[in-house]
Amino acid sequence: MASNNLFAKFDKEFDIQGLKEDLKNVGAQEGQFKEVPFGVYEVKIEKMELVESKTGKPMLSCWMRILEGEYKNSMLFMNQVLSSAYGIHTANEFLRSLDSGIDVEFESFTQYNNLILDIYEAIEGNLEYAVEYGETNKGYKTFKITEVFEV
Repeated sequence: MASNNLFAKFDKEFDIQGLKEDLKNVGAQEGQFKEVPFGVYEVKIEKMELVESKTGKPMLSCWMRILEGEYKNSMLFMNQVLSSAYGIHTANEFLRSLDSGIDVEFESFTQYNNLILDIYEAIEGNLEYAVEYGETNKGYKTFKITEVFEV
C-alpha cells in the first residue's frame, strides 16, 4: 500500500489541474512544429558528441539549429553510426568540412570522442555553416556543408 501513499503525495504536491491544462496546450502545439524540407539552410552547431545508438553502436550525433528563414530555430539532427569503415569515413568527411583547423583521423573511439569535443570547442561561437540537407536514394538523410561563415 506504500505506493498508493506515494501517488496521493504526488497528487497533493503537484498542481494536477494546471498539469492537465498544460497537457492540452502541449498537444495543440505539437502540430506547430513543421518538418524541415530538404534544402540549404544556414545553421549553427548546437551540440556534437559521440553517443551510443539505440542498437548499442558508437554514433556521431550533431544538432544543427537553423538561423534564418521560415524554419528559423528548427533543428536538423545528423546521426552517423560508426560501426563500419564507411560510417567512419562519412563522419570524417563531415568533421573535416566544418573547417575547425583540427586534423581529423580515427585512431580509437576514445581518441575520436576527444577529437569531436575538440572540434566542437573550436567551432562553437566562431563558425556557422550553410548545410545542404538531403537524402540518399536509400532514404538516409545527408548533411553536406557548402559554406563556412565566421561569426
